[in-house]
Amino acid sequence: MSPACSTIANSAGCAPRLAKAVGGAHRPPEVIERTQPSGRHKDRLVTDLLALVLAFFLFASASPALAVKGRVTEGTLAPLRIAIPVFTGPSPALLAQGADIVRVIAADLERSGLFEPIDRAAFIERVTNFNRRPRFADWRVIGAQALLVGQVDNLADGRLEVAFRLWDPITQRQIAGQSFRAPPARWRRIAHIIADVVYERLTGEKGYFDTQIVFVDETGPKDRRRKRLAIMDQDGANVRYLTDGRSLAITPRFSPTSQLITFMSYAGGKPQVHLLDVTTGRREIIGTFEGITFAPRFSPDGRRIIMSLQVEDNADLYEMDLATRQMRRLTNTPAIETAASYAPDGRRIVFESNRDGSQQLYVMNADGSGQHRISFGEGRYSTPVWSPRGDLIAFTKLYAGRFLIGVMRPDGTGERILTGGFHNEGPTWAPNGRVLMFFRDSPATNGGPRLFTIDLTGYNERQVPTPAFASDPAWSPLRK
Repeated sequence: MSPACSTIANSAGCAPRLAKAVGGAHRPPEVIERTQPSGRHKDRLVTDLLALVLAFFLFASASPALAVKGRVTEGTLAPLRIAIPVFTGPSPALLAQGADIVRVIAADLERSGLFEPIDRAAFIERVTNFNRRPRFADWRVIGAQALLVGQVDNLADGRLEVAFRLWDPITQRQIAGQSFRAPPARWRRIAHIIADVVYERLTGEKGYFDTQIVFVDETGPKDRRRKRLAIMDQDGANVRYLTDGRSLAITPRFSPTSQLITFMSYAGGKPQVHLLDVTTGRREIIGTFEGITFAPRFSPDGRRIIMSLQVEDNADLYEMDLATRQMRRLTNTPAIETAASYAPDGRRIVFESNRDGSQQLYVMNADGSGQHRISFGEGRYSTPVWSPRGDLIAFTKLYAGRFLIGVMRPDGTGERILTGGFHNEGPTWAPNGRVLMFFRDSPATNGGPRLFTIDLTGYNERQVPTPAFASDPAWSPLRK
């Protein structure tokens, strides 16, 4: 078999040789059938809110952090008030299902900081018919700026059908409408997709709720932690384990184009770079290296991996072509160079290096040319990650005994600190480039790392629930 057909990174006509899935890791493809939207116009609500959100983010990217809000009030933006009645259904079981779906949608939108779901106890109209026009005056009087209604039904083939309509109570016009069909077990994912549609129609930005997080699950005493890879929905639900913990697994990173991850494992005492398909659970080793290996990460097209390899006394950056397994050296200095991340267009790479005496951030062209330093503030910089939008680079900064999570422009200007603490590290971007996830460790004897999200304002910080301690998160692209 040719090298090009020996890797799961290549698909056309290949039958890859892969290890079997870890027990419980296999999951069939999640096919969700979608109809075309039935409402496509942007009315005054959408236009006005979009202008406010874009103006806010432009201001936030160049100035100190502000509170996330949706309409201007006393110099801030107040979250948009959205009413979400329980989705209707023809049976008590489907009504309960509708309540679960609404709970997930409301939680997604509220966590974004841009929306305030209205308490259902305040509702005047009781929605019993999805196809009947709402009594808009009843929603305006309770301050609803948007209204989301829906219905849940069972199809003859056993699938669940969920339909929704998004209304503007002020103009009394439908903003969006769509329906989804999927196996009943996929109800949660349908909820995330609806939340994404609402988010996009009301902000003009892509949503990020129908995504997953791969992370390092940590259990056991602090000095003997068992570390295994786990994956979950972005809100902490549906956790499952990808490795069994018998060998150390660290630094998982998602491919930008597929459901593949790459990670480091130390089975047999030697560093190995693995590829793992999180949909099928299949995995393979793409390299075993004698020296120390750090932080493999995919290129934007998913065809290459960049990593730091220690050869003799040098730790330099190398790029591997996944089809040919050919390696290309990108840096060659006596320093330690690691934590590389591609720009979304693949033309540049940001990385950390101590070539000037302390950890700093550098940018170079994708072929290794044009290396130059971009971080010049006080402290040490590490773990840079390029935003999916290309406009910012997130980083960890150690200054005055605190670990800070911040962002700067690719030329090093506009540095802003979003959050700080005893030990914050490992930022990863949501696919819309507006939210970061990171982990925060605690100094207590029985303490450990937990996952948090924060948006670009620096005010909307939330802990993400995990079954145990968790570190080194990586955000998936939007699922298809």
